[in-house]
Amino acid sequence: MGQSDTRVRIQGAAATLFRRHGYSATGLKRIATEAEAPFGSIYHFFPGGKQQLAEDMIRTSGSEYGRMVLALLDSVADPAESLVHAFDAAADDLAAADYADACPIGTVALEVASSNEVLRAATAEVFEEWVDAAAQWFGRWVAEPAAARSLACSMVMMLEGAFMLSRASRDPEPLRVAGRSMAELLRTAVTRANKG
Repeated sequence: MGQSDTRVRIQGAAATLFRRHGYSATGLKRIATEAEAPFGSIYHFFPGGKQQLAEDMIRTSGSEYGRMVLALLDSVADPAESLVHAFDAAADDLAAADYADACPIGTVALEVASSNEVLRAATAEVFEEWVDAAAQWFGRWVAEPAAARSLACSMVMMLEGAFMLSRASRDPEPLRVAGRSMAELLRTAVTRANKG
């Protein structure tokens, strides 16, 4: 295996462990063990240590997750139905992961918001990317940019909040409710836009 394989394994292990256990509870030795990589290789690829590895994970996993959500939204022609479908898929995935794997950056974002400016800024930038991309998606059906952005913010907030509730209750229903609520918000926005 080459160096790039080792780096990818480290990134994958870090993403899983940070998502499941948070930043503080995840040690570099555990990441190295999970990645089946020598401990020193973490510093070879990430000279800034744990913080650099976490920042890389936030940006990489965050972008990948954003693309995955948009692909789910584009997989169903009717936009309201596609929202229900995307939230249902998130519910199914979370239940299949025994409520361990939710948003790739949500766990870290909650933890570092007031304690680590570098990681807080990285999570804020990823959330902003998600909102911007979702606003473009909603803009296909709601021409008013402010309304499309409001829907995008609502979707991200509902998704993150529903992940938290589903994980805490070990029940996928909050995600399913959030999907139906987002579909209704979109239908209302489209109706309002058509009347104006």
